[in-house]
Amino acid sequence: MLKRVFVAPDPGRLRLRFAARGVLGISLAVALCGLAGHSLVAAITGGLAALLALFTVTDATVRGQAVTTALLPAVGLPVLGLAAALHDVPVARDLAFLGVVGAGVYARRWGPRGHSLGVFAFMTFFAAQFLHTVPDQLPELYAAVLLSLAAASVVRFGLWCYERLLPAPAAVAAPTGGSRLARITTRQSVQATVGAGFALAAGQVLSDQRWYWAVGATWWVFVNTTSRGETVVRGFRRFLGTVLGIVLGFAVAVPLHDQPVAAAVIVALSVFGIFYTAAVSYTWMMLAVTVMASMLYGLLGVLDPALLALRVGETAVGALGAVLAVLLVLPVTTHSVTDAWVERALRCVHACTAEAAARLAGSPTADPARRVAELESILGRVRLSLAPLVHPFSPMRARMGRARHVLALLDDCAREVRGLASVVADPEASHDARLAAACWRVETAVEALTDAPAGGRRRQTASAEVPHLVEGEAVLAHLHALEQALLELAVPLRGSNRVAVGA
Repeated sequence: MLKRVFVAPDPGRLRLRFAARGVLGISLAVALCGLAGHSLVAAITGGLAALLALFTVTDATVRGQAVTTALLPAVGLPVLGLAAALHDVPVARDLAFLGVVGAGVYARRWGPRGHSLGVFAFMTFFAAQFLHTVPDQLPELYAAVLLSLAAASVVRFGLWCYERLLPAPAAVAAPTGGSRLARITTRQSVQATVGAGFALAAGQVLSDQRWYWAVGATWWVFVNTTSRGETVVRGFRRFLGTVLGIVLGFAVAVPLHDQPVAAAVIVALSVFGIFYTAAVSYTWMMLAVTVMASMLYGLLGVLDPALLALRVGETAVGALGAVLAVLLVLPVTTHSVTDAWVERALRCVHACTAEAAARLAGSPTADPARRVAELESILGRVRLSLAPLVHPFSPMRARMGRARHVLALLDDCAREVRGLASVVADPEASHDARLAAACWRVETAVEALTDAPAGGRRRQTASAEVPHLVEGEAVLAHLHALEQALLELAVPLRGSNRVAVGA
């Protein structure tokens, strides 16, 4: 697991830059809160606001990121005020918290912006419970949030806006799954609310002071998951990361919590770990979150071993609430979600090949490279959706083998598509008349797998008349390898004339 984090590919050192910028932005926000004379509670609130602004805002363009960041106070400040106003009214507070959970998950139907605003609203309410916010503190907390968001924006859009140097990432929306209760975001909203209700009730049995940790665990298990299998795996990883973080907390946070400089360094390292590991290991990210939370409790003067042990219990209850909700309430099967993502990946291969064919035919606007970026994003979602099937603890060995085979072949497709896109830019490539026919055969292979219409063209068997490849003919080599990978995909994917990994 440790090896996975530190040897995982980091093209362009993007994860390193993401983590370093996160530490810089949050440090600046906390420092400005200190210079403004804000209390420790306000500084923590501001630091959390900066962390969320730098971590959760993922719009495809810099302009979109700026708009979403500007909208964060519009949802965060009213929610913070509501949480403070209901501090001494437990029943109303609990119902409001569940309402924020449901609305926050439902907002994902509006893409990355809805997701960011939903997370910010939830975490603002959560922070009010963590810090026991009361109405008298609101003016100072509002000022700290606004100041911290401004500081994070200065770093993100001014001092270190590396996104301006990169092509905009392809927008890959999650499958919507129809309308009303058939829509995945609607079903997840109901599931999250029910799971959070269970966690809230069970968490209050464990502790009437720290119950909110259980609700937080349920919420974060639902983030970036779609199917019940993904949610179950994420719940396990969250619990494991929390346990490991508590063990480290006993070794680091407990002895050092009363030393401000050491505590500040450990919090900064934890923030770096959150940003750096988020893309490759949810377990390690949760370890970093747990260590950071332990140090913050130490700074607030309430840290003790019993509190850390309680954190484990509350996390277990929250993860259990999420798992029960996805299994019993409007379940979204791993099978159906995987089908949608695999089919989308195949259609992206089709589109990339079509763009390559158009480029070879002389079209000045055809650009397969942008389709390659989209394919990479989709494959990330395919891996996430297949994670429950390829998990070492999965009891379904036959499905595990098929899922791993599908992932390997899709990776082969991606590799050949990248090679194809890099080679077709050569003007000399278009002089070979066999290339258009090879592109056509690849498109036909994808259409056969997805039952897509052939666009009025005569369909033929994808394996027919594969041309003899002369050594060094790079484009034909990529197309031939791509065609072979698609033909092999037919074995694990084809079932009842549709894409079905789990069939």
